[in-house]
Amino acid sequence: MRIGALLVERGEADALGRLADDVRRAADDGFTSAWISQIFGLDAQMALAVAGSGVPGIELGTAVVPTYPRHPAVMAQQARTTALAVQGRFTLGIGLSHKIVIEDMYGYDFARPVRHMDEYLSVLLPLLEGDAASFKGETLQGNIGLSVPNEGRVPVLLAALGPKMLKLAAERTDGTVLWMTGPVTVREHIAPTITAAAKAAGRPDPRVVCVLPVCVTDDVDQAREQAGQTFEMYGMLPSYRAMMDREGVDGPADLAIVGDEDEVAAKLEELAAAGVTDFVAAEYIPGENRGRTRKFLTSYMAG
Repeated sequence: MRIGALLVERGEADALGRLADDVRRAADDGFTSAWISQIFGLDAQMALAVAGSGVPGIELGTAVVPTYPRHPAVMAQQARTTALAVQGRFTLGIGLSHKIVIEDMYGYDFARPVRHMDEYLSVLLPLLEGDAASFKGETLQGNIGLSVPNEGRVPVLLAALGPKMLKLAAERTDGTVLWMTGPVTVREHIAPTITAAAKAAGRPDPRVVCVLPVCVTDDVDQAREQAGQTFEMYGMLPSYRAMMDREGVDGPADLAIVGDEDEVAAKLEELAAAGVTDFVAAEYIPGENRGRTRKFLTSYMAG
């Protein structure tokens, strides 16, 4: 199981410079990948193109960029430009986002999400391969080619939790990227569903990229309380709530990987055994505990 780092966007004026420092440190510490979310701050792809262009040897990815606000040709153009900037080390993670974001904030119709994503990929994927796209569906269309001079395709991961989306991810993309999804759910639902669908479609084994909060500490209760406060909103979103119910936990605090070095190592081994191919650490507590967490992860990767 490869280990990556989730980079936290900061709101300061020098946010891009700080992000570049974080990418460089992740590479120096031995992480195989570094990821950034697309929320309401920096544009994730543009930020990675700027921050990652001077740091060789580490995969850079989005986890994830919502599809609805961006036509798939625009998404492909951004992705290919980012991949060009970081010498082909870019993986595009995309997802539907949530009804409250897409309908209430952006004003798009969220009524047919699986149909939307299937048709979105019909335009996006050819363009990421370097081919022209010609498609007319029920939710979108595209007849366009791009001239960004990439040498290879841009890999795509699809944020998928339900059976239909996991099947779509298996049949058409390189795998899935997860958030707020624990080891029981990965072992009993995510991994078998996506792997079986990929096998049935004659495709390679998919990546299962699992992002979770992690903190190495002796004060487990405090770390869980902090996780509950920091990630509280995710327990209220239906797609993540369904995964927490599958896992049998009350909320995000219970999904955070916390404990001393041996306890956190055991949790990582459990995720690997469940079928996770890439664990991405969301180091969420600053100060001494964050330093201890990073020191452990560096040692774990080296050992």
